[in-house]
Amino acid sequence: MARSTSSKVPLSSAAVAAAPGWPTALNLIVSVRPGQWTKNLLIFAGLLFGRRLFNPAAVFAAVVAFVAFCALSGAVYLVNDVLDRESDRRHPLKARRPIASGAISVATAVGTALGLVVMGLAASFALNIRLGVVAAAYLALLTLYSGLLKHIVIIDVLTIALGFVLRAVAGAVAVDVEISHWLLVCTILLALFIALAKRRHELLLLTGTATSHRPILSEYTPYLLDQMIGVVTASTLIAYVFYTISPETQMKFGPWLGLTIPFPLYGIFRYLYLVHQREGGGSPADLLLTDRPLLASVALWALLVALIIYRPL
Repeated sequence: MARSTSSKVPLSSAAVAAAPGWPTALNLIVSVRPGQWTKNLLIFAGLLFGRRLFNPAAVFAAVVAFVAFCALSGAVYLVNDVLDRESDRRHPLKARRPIASGAISVATAVGTALGLVVMGLAASFALNIRLGVVAAAYLALLTLYSGLLKHIVIIDVLTIALGFVLRAVAGAVAVDVEISHWLLVCTILLALFIALAKRRHELLLLTGTATSHRPILSEYTPYLLDQMIGVVTASTLIAYVFYTISPETQMKFGPWLGLTIPFPLYGIFRYLYLVHQREGGGSPADLLLTDRPLLASVALWALLVALIIYRPL
């Protein structure tokens, strides 16, 4: 059972003091959460699986799409922090965020968010119209999540998962490659797995005060989330296995992609271990960057996939 840390921080009185006296620019960088931009690396999946990795024009397009989605993600984080600033001040960790602590004014946060939206959408539409449409859909979806959808049970985690799917679609349209249905299926299942694990972490971390920080948590229980995670875990692994052995995949990449199966198996099991035994899961990006076995698993999977896809014929 996870230990609650809510009693260790005097939230209402310590919120402002918890924020260091950094310059506004540095506080803004913290608020757009660059550590979370690792999620946008999914954009490069189209480049990798579309065999465009050594095409300079395609690489440039993928990088532009990545930067655009980082800008849009940062804008959404700013808006979300503005909307949640009151509840964040009662949270043991989120109280230290610059907007919740008062280190950044609401006007500054909103103005920065608008600038990032303009930059992200302009870059997307400049690259191609289809990418612009996907970027606009992504922005609209996550804006709806920040205001309404995060308060609807099950829809909240499905919305997060759809955000990952739109990232994958953006990567494909940016480099003008076919959008594989396998990519969409595996992406939404893996994203659901991560989102449900995050909900579980929040519920156990905050224990009795969970619903005051995130009201939707009142609709979940650890048992329900464990059941959902179990279903999604099995579905994710099965989907990936079927992808690697499907006739269309073998026709495109040969019979060797099945050699990569152990890495997703280990990675998901390692993630479950961190969630259940190490009380992790609150920030998937932090887990990926700080847990060396998990990072090694992802890196080795990507390397092996690249070697198989780009091997000399």
